[in-house]
Amino acid sequence: MTRTLRPLRTTRLLSGAAAVALVSLSLAGCAETGGSDPKKLTVSTFGFGADQFEKTVVEPFEKKTGIKVTVETGANADRLTKLRVNKANPTTDVVMITDLFAAMGQKQGLFEKIDPKKIPNLAKIHDFARSTDGYGPAYTYQLLGTLYRTDRFAEPPTMKDLWDAEHKGKVAVPDMSTSAGMPFLEAVSATYGTGPKDSDAGFEKLSDLKPNVLKYFNRSTELVSLLERGEVDMAPGLDLFAVDPVKSGKPLAWAPFDKGRYVAANTAQIVKGSGNKAGAEKFIDYLLSADVQEKAAATFDDKPVNKDAELPESIAKVSGKAASDPAAAGFTSLDLDYAVAHNDEWVDRFQREVSG
Repeated sequence: MTRTLRPLRTTRLLSGAAAVALVSLSLAGCAETGGSDPKKLTVSTFGFGADQFEKTVVEPFEKKTGIKVTVETGANADRLTKLRVNKANPTTDVVMITDLFAAMGQKQGLFEKIDPKKIPNLAKIHDFARSTDGYGPAYTYQLLGTLYRTDRFAEPPTMKDLWDAEHKGKVAVPDMSTSAGMPFLEAVSATYGTGPKDSDAGFEKLSDLKPNVLKYFNRSTELVSLLERGEVDMAPGLDLFAVDPVKSGKPLAWAPFDKGRYVAANTAQIVKGSGNKAGAEKFIDYLLSADVQEKAAATFDDKPVNKDAELPESIAKVSGKAASDPAAAGFTSLDLDYAVAHNDEWVDRFQREVSG
């Protein structure tokens, strides 16, 4: 029986709260006076692939609309902190950010709800990519599963293989601060407990995994390097990070779990008090268009949320049919309200019982 993939709720786990607080003082004096200019737009996005982002997405948007775009990049926590520091006079209009940190921004009153009439391409995206709370949509998504070396497995591993003594010291596990951390905990809880909310069973099982774990990783580059060098045989992670290695001929692959098939998403949010809200709406609508979604998929391996966008063969090769229809493949979103309510407790517990 196929599980239903619920529409995106950006009230997701807030694993970066402590990290955000730590950097707030360093940004406290950097606020600039915001202004209103319909021909200028500031977009905050991820640092990875920033040059390609400007070439593939920003420059065509500028040419099409006549709006000059300034791009800011950085880590989720740092960028969200800057928004909070500049809340009274925002200097950013659009933030491209994980659903984890989008939830944080919403709770802090940093983002605007959107008007669907101003973003026509919302009608063309998958239901799960729309926010049921009325905030910005997901523009791409990743799927939780296992990345593994094909030269170590005759067939795709299952979750139980992580605990096999054959792989002692040859497993990497996502830290709770990563996008895969909370989904993996719930996947383990669903597999070995009474359900995804049976966190006691999940933590007990993760603690039992310690002898097999070489590294608790908190960066995707770290994970890929461990796999490519053959230091680990497998690791729970997101399908996105297998695409480039597979394209380059590395003996790596990705497979979904039997239970606990979860989606993680990147969202586009309009900053509350934006000096160019109309321009921000145009940018998000542009980002969701089939043409731009196809270009982003080809350039960044981003799975498109626009149902009319063509999926590159390289992504389909890694993720299979789930890359174009995750709901039909049994993928769903977490019970996000529950995850948020327990986030601080679980982050602390992971450090005490698992990674520590």
